Amino acid sequence: MNRDPLKDIEILIKSRYCIIFLDTDEEERAEVLLKHLADHLQIPFFSWTPTKGLRRNDVKGAVYKSTDPSVALSHIEISKFPAVYYFRGFGNYLSDNLITLKLKEAATQFSTNKGIVVITGYDIDIPDDLKPISAKIKLPEPNMEEYRKLLNRIVRDLKEKIDVKVELDLKDINRLLLNLKGLTLMEAEKILTKIMVEDGRLSSKDIRCIVEAKKEIVEREGLLEYYPLEETWDDIADLEGLKSWLNKRRMFVLEPDRAKKFGLSFPKGILLIGVPGCGKSLCAKAVATEWGLPLLKLDPSNLYNKYIGESEKNFKRAIKTAEKLSPVILWIDEIEKAFATSQGTEDGGVSTRIFGTFLSWLQERKGDVFIVATANDVTKLPPEFLRKGRFDEVFFLDLPNAEARRAIFEIQLRKRGKDPKNFDIPVLAEKTEGFSGAEIEQVVVSGLYTAFYLNQELSTDILLNEISSTLPLSLTMAERISWLRNWVKGRAVSAH
Repeated sequence: MNRDPLKDIEILIKSRYCIIFLDTDEEERAEVLLKHLADHLQIPFFSWTPTKGLRRNDVKGAVYKSTDPSVALSHIEISKFPAVYYFRGFGNYLSDNLITLKLKEAATQFSTNKGIVVITGYDIDIPDDLKPISAKIKLPEPNMEEYRKLLNRIVRDLKEKIDVKVELDLKDINRLLLNLKGLTLMEAEKILTKIMVEDGRLSSKDIRCIVEAKKEIVEREGLLEYYPLEETWDDIADLEGLKSWLNKRRMFVLEPDRAKKFGLSFPKGILLIGVPGCGKSLCAKAVATEWGLPLLKLDPSNLYNKYIGESEKNFKRAIKTAEKLSPVILWIDEIEKAFATSQGTEDGGVSTRIFGTFLSWLQERKGDVFIVATANDVTKLPPEFLRKGRFDEVFFLDLPNAEARRAIFEIQLRKRGKDPKNFDIPVLAEKTEGFSGAEIEQVVVSGLYTAFYLNQELSTDILLNEISSTLPLSLTMAERISWLRNWVKGRAVSAH
């Protein structure tokens, strides 16, 4: 349950804190809340921006030349006027020692007088000189009731201008509001308004539009990818052990309230280790579909930045986005590339710091984020990853057996419009012993190209020719696969 940020700030004011850093990127929403706070405390409200300067809410015009932050802070210090002073876009100025000193001098008066300086921003680094008189709190994400009020207001306002029909029952409205989760109120307002203006109605079909809009917002940041939900368990042969384990946890997603009352908490995630091409990535996609949750992919290469400290901030932004959109599936492919133990000294310690942040988040995260992490090279995995409690379970995906290979051929042929009954599936499965699922898929794809080139129908013979010309990883990486099978004993559970 979200705390009331107004009560939290009021308590901090009464506790004689002078500056509050409000961790949020919803500046407009923060301003509305702070105006309510000022009214409640019966003191004026001032706001400052780099373009408009310092201005009182109920007075026209701004303090002279107060777009200069030094002038604005000097005014607060000299006037000694009890008020809520809200500074937007101020975080970048905190690297200036003179500005930091001015801020301290201006705000110190509130240790004895009623009032506060509030600075908004995401993940602001508080200068050491300000820490003794400052507090940092997080503005909670909008809750369902805030989204509901927003929806009602938009419908009411639009009906004054155009004919708008709401074709939703109570269940659909709740589904729509749930899908708004993770959006700021401003983002939600833009999306809902656009949907209703386009065709003059709001129906259950528009929920899909909200999902697509969220996808655009996620990808705009460039740190996470929003994957469409396409693959299902039917696309995966074998792996019954993994499927069974995940299906049990799926019940939490379907009935979260009952699960919580039963004493359960949202599952943490799984680490999938195995031979390349054996379905680890496919599993991540299928889990999201089966659980009916958004699938976000974190590509570690998107995190790294040449500027000091930016890579860590990128990672924090990425996990914050995932938490905002929770419940979600967060897929981290080839996680060893992000946190390889050998990188710590090669990149100036960036990967080590990100790894530390990731471990802390695994232990302390608050959002319902289920992680599906995959790894091909376990030798590069930090040992901390395999400790109990990091993930709910570690699974090993081995090469498919004969029965699984038969199923893979059938799946791949059907996917391409071919009837498996027209092929000798048992022979194909026998001849592909030691092949991974990805290699079998490539056999089918290559066979299709050959058949198309020859202007023939795809046949068993064509596929057998492709098989004979393929050198599987089980031969080229025989020693490594054998070593991996021995290594996972006692460390991972079979996914089969």
